[in-house]
Amino acid sequence: MSDTTRTTRYAGTPIQKTALIIGIVFLIVGIAGFIPGVTHSAEHLHGAGAASEALLLGVFQVSVLHNLVHLLFAVAGIALAASPRASRLYLIIGGLAYLVVWLYGLIAVGNEQLNFLPVNNADNWLHLGLAIGMVLLGIFVSREPRVPQNGAGTARV
Repeated sequence: MSDTTRTTRYAGTPIQKTALIIGIVFLIVGIAGFIPGVTHSAEHLHGAGAASEALLLGVFQVSVLHNLVHLLFAVAGIALAASPRASRLYLIIGGLAYLVVWLYGLIAVGNEQLNFLPVNNADNWLHLGLAIGMVLLGIFVSREPRVPQNGAGTARV
């Protein structure tokens, strides 16, 4: 059956659960980017730009803009978990977007005028990993609901 003829409950398929989990992770990361202690030098969190000295977990350079991007990805993942097709598109297009962010980071690190997001080398590796992981999840995770096999999950009398 196609997605247009079948209805599924919210996050009812593996691909929807995956999009929801990724969305929740982005939500946690986006919020954590504003929390002193989790974000080192949070008092130096700038709106945007390489001058932001805040480091999420002491490693990943963040700014208000960078945190808002994470929160937007979170909202998208949580909302798009309502449909298997939308979940798949979220993962694949989101992964491709992170590939673009990785490419941007390759030229932006060390160039304060260009590094408006901001990103550092640790961010670049993370963004590449996210790009590859999200695309692969979008391609390989099933859109079909899991069906118990050999009577598993059914009561026996």
